[in-house]
Amino acid sequence: MPVIHLTDRVLIRATGPEASKFLHGVITCNVQTMAKGDSRYGALLTPQGKIISDFLFYSEGEDVFLFDVPSERAEDLLKRLIFHRLRAKVTFEKADDLAVAAVFGDAGEVPEGALYADPRFAALGQRLVLPLAAAQALSSDAAPYEAHRIALGIPKGGPDFIYGDTFPHEADMDQLGGVDFKKGCYVGQEVVSRMEHRSTPRNRLVEVLFDSPLATGQEIMAGDKSVGQVLSVTDGRGIATVRLDRATDAKADGVPLLAGEVPVELRRPEWAGFSMEWEKKVSELDRKFKGS
Repeated sequence: MPVIHLTDRVLIRATGPEASKFLHGVITCNVQTMAKGDSRYGALLTPQGKIISDFLFYSEGEDVFLFDVPSERAEDLLKRLIFHRLRAKVTFEKADDLAVAAVFGDAGEVPEGALYADPRFAALGQRLVLPLAAAQALSSDAAPYEAHRIALGIPKGGPDFIYGDTFPHEADMDQLGGVDFKKGCYVGQEVVSRMEHRSTPRNRLVEVLFDSPLATGQEIMAGDKSVGQVLSVTDGRGIATVRLDRATDAKADGVPLLAGEVPVELRRPEWAGFSMEWEKKVSELDRKFKGS
């Protein structure tokens, strides 16, 4: 696999003697436990708990951090971070001299730069922060990396969830280490904490498997009832947003799931710790059977 320049990502640098303290109280991940070279997955949320932007987050050293963020979200994220700053001694700027590359599979020789583990799931690989000029000499064909991401069931903002209209649980951020539930307050924390401790998210992103070609955007139906929608796809598998209660009812009633005319199967990603309701029911039935 090549090392791929991710041209749809940009970097924002945060510096200053209060950078760690300030960011710890604003974003969803734990900043104050980070050492140089560490990485986190996180987001900035609205006060209502919805995702403004998610990002990978790197520590370059004491009170120097990088946000690895989708390019279409960078300006808004930068503006909002500055808005929240008030009198905190921290500055933000786009690191236009740097770029991001994905390193995964058997990458071979890797250009010189700072390597960070992808904190979401080890099988995704690593991120390389390197000078822009060096990145421009790399392949910028993101298709192999996108296929790799989708095959692992890792959601991506834009194709798989809508910024400004999605809670972290609905984007599986709670499953991918994107929310620290022990760190205390941050913007939107009360809503996210309530969802974690008092309720079960109705919608989840899960894997969808199929044997025939399937286009993105196809609605998943159980008879005449919508269960969800197919989002990112690669060869024979993809990511879908699903109403877990409706999928459970369809499974219990033996109703097949169809996307158009294509039969599909829903599956919990291997990195996910949540249970689909029909898995719980199967486990309960299995326990009753073994105990009888």
